[in-house]
Amino acid sequence: LAPWVPVVGLEIHAQISSNSKLFSGSQVQFAAPPNSLVSFFDASLPGTLPVLNRRCVEAAVMTGLALNCSINKKSLFDRKHYFYADLPAGYQITQQRVPIAVNGSLSYNLCIDNKMSQMVTKTVRIKQIQLEQDSGKSLHDDTRSQTLVDLNRAGVGLMEVVMEPDMCCGEEAAAAVRELQLILQTLGSSQAVMAEGQLRVDANVSVHHPGEPYGVRTEVKNINSIRFLAKAIDYEIQRQIEELENGGTILNETRAFDSKLGCTVPMRDKEGKQDYRFMPEPNLPPLILYDAKSLPANMNHQQVINIDWIHERLPDLPSVKREKLVEQYGILPEHSFTLLNEDGLAEFFESVVKRTQMKPKKVIGWILKDLLSYLKQHSLTVKESPVSSFLLADLLNLLEKKEISSTAAKQVLAELWKGEGKTPLEIVKEQKLELLQDQKELEQICQAVIDGQENE
Repeated sequence: LAPWVPVVGLEIHAQISSNSKLFSGSQVQFAAPPNSLVSFFDASLPGTLPVLNRRCVEAAVMTGLALNCSINKKSLFDRKHYFYADLPAGYQITQQRVPIAVNGSLSYNLCIDNKMSQMVTKTVRIKQIQLEQDSGKSLHDDTRSQTLVDLNRAGVGLMEVVMEPDMCCGEEAAAAVRELQLILQTLGSSQAVMAEGQLRVDANVSVHHPGEPYGVRTEVKNINSIRFLAKAIDYEIQRQIEELENGGTILNETRAFDSKLGCTVPMRDKEGKQDYRFMPEPNLPPLILYDAKSLPANMNHQQVINIDWIHERLPDLPSVKREKLVEQYGILPEHSFTLLNEDGLAEFFESVVKRTQMKPKKVIGWILKDLLSYLKQHSLTVKESPVSSFLLADLLNLLEKKEISSTAAKQVLAELWKGEGKTPLEIVKEQKLELLQDQKELEQICQAVIDGQENE
């Protein structure tokens, strides 16, 4: 038999960084007391109407531009009907017919055989980016056989990024999502913290033989970890292949990933478009955006959104930052990926380089081998590091000036991890570490004695 070809597409829901919700003035705050951030509109009380949040629109435009999308100057809102206890209105306001951005692309890098030094650049097409509101959260109490509903999250602004089925394994999907996460965080359009539900991924998976039509797909829903995403997709690919080879069929269904068991489990049959009964949202007019050419001369700039104005203010994206790090400091490309993958590590590195006489190529070794390994070992972020960039720079200056040996520098660093507020020089004196200068003089005397004996 010809080998199986897996096909993977992603739907990614990113929570927009905004102080208030998409259509109401309710505050957005993680882990607030249940049902403490719910407006009348969020609870779907009769007579309440949606008011579109400008910040959410700007974030979606910014994200679309960063992902090489075409921004629709006119987009529409729709109602998507389905029943859940945490969706009070019985429908979600989304953009099904004409979304805010379409036809983009995302380039990401993939390691070959898990080797950072061997990377290939791949591209996944972005079908669309749409604005939509989040639902609430159902909390199931099995002990009392109850389901409790928290509507704090109901109405929070989301960007749904729909990726075309251009990937073929969990590793590719994980790399694409990680790159998207970095882009969102760089833009500030989403904090994209998966542990807080700010980035949730649905993976569509199918398999087929080469030259044949795509197989029946399953959707693995609400994956909230990049590591679990890769595992869920790879498991689902293997499950489908084994099912088909044993004469079974693949159901068009929604599944969940059980991280404890490491497998996907059935949830429900997959809904079709007809099940959602899409209809135009009657309470929201078309969303109209402008650029420099279409903006009327007498228009109040505070009442419109200018696509060109947002485009001019886009920050350097991660791919550009990596290139600059390699070009400016002469570090290896794979090191630039590590610096950007850890939040705040690139800034820490540059701060150390500015304050030390040591070459960046040497500094990167101390950053990655010593600093980063310690932080990972103790589950600390860069911002939580007991050793600041100032202290590490002072230590590396002592080493570069050859005032201490590399062995002594390691000892000093071990003391600095204790976070007692001492400087490297104070630790050197306190520990009575042998200064390299005295050691050199001793070596010279010994060598002179040896040379004298040889002459005799």
